[in-house]
Amino acid sequence: MRLNITPCHCNPTEIKLHKVSAILELHFDDGSIFELPAEYLRVFTQSAEAVGHGPGQETLQIGKEDVTITNVQPVGNYAIKLSFSDGHDTGLYSWDLLYKLGSEFPLLWSEYIEELKAAGLSRRSPLHN
Repeated sequence: MRLNITPCHCNPTEIKLHKVSAILELHFDDGSIFELPAEYLRVFTQSAEAVGHGPGQETLQIGKEDVTITNVQPVGNYAIKLSFSDGHDTGLYSWDLLYKLGSEFPLLWSEYIEELKAAGLSRRSPLHN
């Protein structure tokens, strides 16, 4: 899913990877705290593999229910690079993207579920749904 990302002007103050629960916990300097599941982050990667190189080239990400985050690597002062257990490691997650994914989690996740349904697909197990 290609996302419209607006600058949040927020920076993370803490980033914790909870490997057992496959949750990335993010604390931002405006006091916001988000707990983002690995599956959610993988589904919403903004890499070319998922969003293509232009509108209409998006590829619906499916079968990511069991994916975990294997590595978190800082990229300058603006993003992190996440490596996933399915081998995906080309997406960068800017602070603005992570903030959007955190603050709009319920809406974005329900839109993803609806896209799956429209494609005749479903998830094996629910995630906050």
